[in-house]
Amino acid sequence: MKTGSKAIFALRPVTFDYVKAFDTSPPFFRHFGEVQHRLPSRGPALRITFLRVDRYLLIISTICFLAAVMRTGIALRGRVFRPGKFNFLAIGLGFLFQTAFLSIRGHALGRCPLTNLFEVFIFLAWSVAMIYMLVGPAYRLSLMGAFTAPLVVLLQGFALIAPIDVRHPIKVPPNSSLEFHASISLIAYGAFALACIAGVMYLVQERQLKTRHLRSIFYHLPPLTDLFAAITRLLWVGFILYTVGIASGFFTGRPLPRVQVVAAIAVWLLYAAILQGRYFRRIAPKRVAALCIVGFSAALTLLWGITFSAQTHSVP
Repeated sequence: MKTGSKAIFALRPVTFDYVKAFDTSPPFFRHFGEVQHRLPSRGPALRITFLRVDRYLLIISTICFLAAVMRTGIALRGRVFRPGKFNFLAIGLGFLFQTAFLSIRGHALGRCPLTNLFEVFIFLAWSVAMIYMLVGPAYRLSLMGAFTAPLVVLLQGFALIAPIDVRHPIKVPPNSSLEFHASISLIAYGAFALACIAGVMYLVQERQLKTRHLRSIFYHLPPLTDLFAAITRLLWVGFILYTVGIASGFFTGRPLPRVQVVAAIAVWLLYAAILQGRYFRRIAPKRVAALCIVGFSAALTLLWGITFSAQTHSVP
């Protein structure tokens, strides 16, 4: 309407959903999540919704690890496997994108990104890659990257596909002690994962020696003694970190779910039994390698239960 020479416009609230208006991608990609930004204006806020950048970083990271897997698969199929720098560089690049994802997600949450099962799986994959970057070159286990990359792809691929990135209402302020307890425990899981991978390498080489069917990959595997030494060190590193993680859980200032405590102690006792059996030489190296695989598989199963217990039980 007009009043004199001035025009007065009645503004109505406008909400514009960019993704739903123009995105024709499948629901799987739209499931990646949305972030809303408000543009300053005198009237109601204008809302623009778009796909989160952090999920793109995670996809790029997964592609880097997948490239290492594909390169290894092609080499094994052609029976000309030769460990080179490609796998290490691909894993290193994937690790950088993992770190960027966790950094962005952590800043967005205002706390350590361990608030749901999705973030737990990504943090575990990050821990596996980090331990490999530290242990692989130190113990001349460059071939371990050929076994590490598939595990990271499985963890991140499952996290991206499964609808587990569910935001839960935050009822308590950030707790540095609780975050330390959770993060150090998952880093210990990373060491257990590398011990599992070294166990797989040990069993592969031991079987090829037993059957006398030597493939090209055999000539690039470390000696059995070096592999077993790496397994033992990784078990001790994971066990010490996990012990610190469990102990710190009792100093968080708030009670933990009973199921979570029982499951964590069960994992601790499992690895304590493996180390004790090896220290007293009651368990053969081959069985230690097999128990590393069984132990990490059981730990992953318990991790699922621990996470959901923390989500479904409100802790006062």
